[in-house]
Amino acid sequence: MINCDINNSITIIIKYICFKLFLKEIAFRVKYLLFFILSFFVFIDAYAQLDSQNNSAAIPAEEKKDANTPALDIKPLQSDGLSDIDKDDKVNGLSVPNNNDLIIEKKDFSMFGEKFANPAELYDKQLRRNLKMPDDLETKQYGSTTNQFLGDFTTKALYIKVVYRDHEYFDGDRIRVYVNEDVYKPNILLENDYKGFKLDLLEGFNKIDFQALNQGTSGPNTAEFQVIDDAGNIISSNRWNLATGVKASIMIIKE
Repeated sequence: MINCDINNSITIIIKYICFKLFLKEIAFRVKYLLFFILSFFVFIDAYAQLDSQNNSAAIPAEEKKDANTPALDIKPLQSDGLSDIDKDDKVNGLSVPNNNDLIIEKKDFSMFGEKFANPAELYDKQLRRNLKMPDDLETKQYGSTTNQFLGDFTTKALYIKVVYRDHEYFDGDRIRVYVNEDVYKPNILLENDYKGFKLDLLEGFNKIDFQALNQGTSGPNTAEFQVIDDAGNIISSNRWNLATGVKASIMIIKE
């Protein structure tokens, strides 16, 4: 009886082990089958995408031209803020600059800024910039580099006397005098005492220019002058400090 029970137990155990092995075998085959099916679908999808890219072709859109369809006329929006520009180039009564009148000067690029003929000019310019010399002091030391207009005067005199002198140190300053753009005195040495000339006035404008021919030995070209009418009245009295080649001018208007 005992042997029969033992045999039954062993049989049950063996069957249970066989059943477990069978389940494991089935599970392994199912997993392998699922992996194969999944790989197959992934391969088919990738191949389909590659094939569609190689065989795809662009289909141009068909242009339909209808003779009855009017062409679109697109115009810029009109701003209510500004009125039309009139013939005088004005907008709402305000002048508008003309772009055609704008001239942009093109300068060559230089790593060193302005171009100088020699290093001495660059040194002199940097020295002046560093010293920050005031304009009036610089003009007094180096002389004005732009033409000076010293005023216009009205008179009824028939003639005037123009006298001049070097009011500072006598250093050999020389000038040239023009009357109405014509050379009147070509070369005058400025001394410490007054000397000059008599000028018969023309009706209307009589322009007198004093041009600096040099700056003497100390610079700049310095002078004091007076304009005296035929009655001995001083019409004008002034001074100049000029660089070489620069002019100081006055205008005598005869009534």
